[in-house]
Amino acid sequence: MTEHTEPDAIARRIAQRCDQLGLSEGMLAYRTHMSPAYLRQLLRNGPEFDEEAFLRIATALGTTWPELLTGRRPDAPPGQAGAGPRPLLLHLTGPQCWELLGTRGVGRIGLPGRAAPVVLPVNYAVDARTIVYRTSPRGAAAPAEGSPASFQVDHIDDHRSQGWSVLILGEAHRIDDPEEERRLSALPGATPWAGGARPLWVRVSPSEIAGRRIGTG
Repeated sequence: MTEHTEPDAIARRIAQRCDQLGLSEGMLAYRTHMSPAYLRQLLRNGPEFDEEAFLRIATALGTTWPELLTGRRPDAPPGQAGAGPRPLLLHLTGPQCWELLGTRGVGRIGLPGRAAPVVLPVNYAVDARTIVYRTSPRGAAAPAEGSPASFQVDHIDDHRSQGWSVLILGEAHRIDDPEEERRLSALPGATPWAGGARPLWVRVSPSEIAGRRIGTG
């Protein structure tokens, strides 16, 4: 049992959620079909005492079991755990960066916008030390030919408070060769997660690649 799942921590989260909803102890007990005395006993002893009752509490509070247990929603952004002990920032070499990028994944393309740079998630494939992805010809991720571009991929391990990030700077080029489009369409990871008609292939040709890893000393 971690400090996040100890009865006192869970009881604090329940109290905070009740404050948000304007619920008293009696009102929560009523909603969960238990007496106030039994509710207090539950909060003192934690989920191992009566897990079914805590599931009823989560339902009554409009939250999920993981959020009640650990304070984290299943779809919460990474980085909830905080910094680890003795963090150490390491710079990655070019080959290490390409190794982390692998053959495919999800990253963020950064392109010039009218008022400010636009950063959008896209699923990508690696092709001969370039990044390729598909989008709609009129979509926000469709660049002007030869536009400056950045591309970033990262990974966060919340459990260990570690992670890495790779950043590519270069130019974005539209691919209009049908034979090349067919070849790229056969690559793993070529199908856009967002679905729909996305016939335009874009290639980000790097002029610079850099990466960092957060570890422990």
